Amino acid sequence: MRLVTYLHHGMTGVGITDADATRIRPLDQIDGTPIADMLVLIRDGLESATPSVMRPMLARAEVDLLAPIQRPPRNLFCVGKNYRKHAQEFADSGFDTASCTAIPPHPVVFSKLPSAVIGNRDSIHYPEGLSDALDYEAELAVVIGRGGRGITRAQAMSHVFGYTIVNDITARDWQQRHGQWFLGKSFDTFCPMGPVLVTADELDASALDIRCWVNGELRQNANTRDLIFDIPTLIETISAGITLQPGDIIATGTPEGAGVGFRPPRFLQRGDEIAIEIEGVGRLVNDVF
Repeated sequence: MRLVTYLHHGMTGVGITDADATRIRPLDQIDGTPIADMLVLIRDGLESATPSVMRPMLARAEVDLLAPIQRPPRNLFCVGKNYRKHAQEFADSGFDTASCTAIPPHPVVFSKLPSAVIGNRDSIHYPEGLSDALDYEAELAVVIGRGGRGITRAQAMSHVFGYTIVNDITARDWQQRHGQWFLGKSFDTFCPMGPVLVTADELDASALDIRCWVNGELRQNANTRDLIFDIPTLIETISAGITLQPGDIIATGTPEGAGVGFRPPRFLQRGDEIAIEIEGVGRLVNDVF
């Protein structure tokens, strides 16, 4: 099932879209109440919803697609250096001050503020006067459906509701200066997400092509099979001491080809367009304004 959060005539709704994202069927709760927040659907389960019989099918051109989860319930969990070639390019860049090893022995987990989330076609704000080292990171994001603590690898995938795309925008100079990643990754608009949330039954997330273009130039081209720490490992690691909750988001890491990896670095500028495609999930496009 391909789910979207949309804006139609000033009203927010949640619906099912077709493979080409040309039509949207609004969703209601069983009692007929329109679902306006994806978190309600995630927490109550897909069985709690039904296609609306009162509201008509919508054409894609009639609506604006918002981030599937407009305001995550708490910080996003993000994973750094989780593709070998990116881990190496980041280590070689001189911007990695947090670790002395290129390939981490354990998942490197940090967080990103929910207030950074924006949707498809929204603009990333260029931090004029704050940073001139703005970078992109294409990532597959896992959305937790069933919470839990101490989740094992064997149980992990049963806790996944679905998948979306995240662009983990980063101010590399802030990341380097402060010796941690939270500030440089949490500026307002630094977390484009969407446009679709695909339920877990639709995909085998262990082998999905992931690509990123900047102004039409292919920069990142990999597959999720290249992850150092796979999705079950990430869920097991995070949940060992933290209770995961429905609606939690785990951004699984970015592959080689981020701007920081070029010589000299190729950071984003005003007017640039970043497009990310993940096989079976969709295409997320944002510009820098």
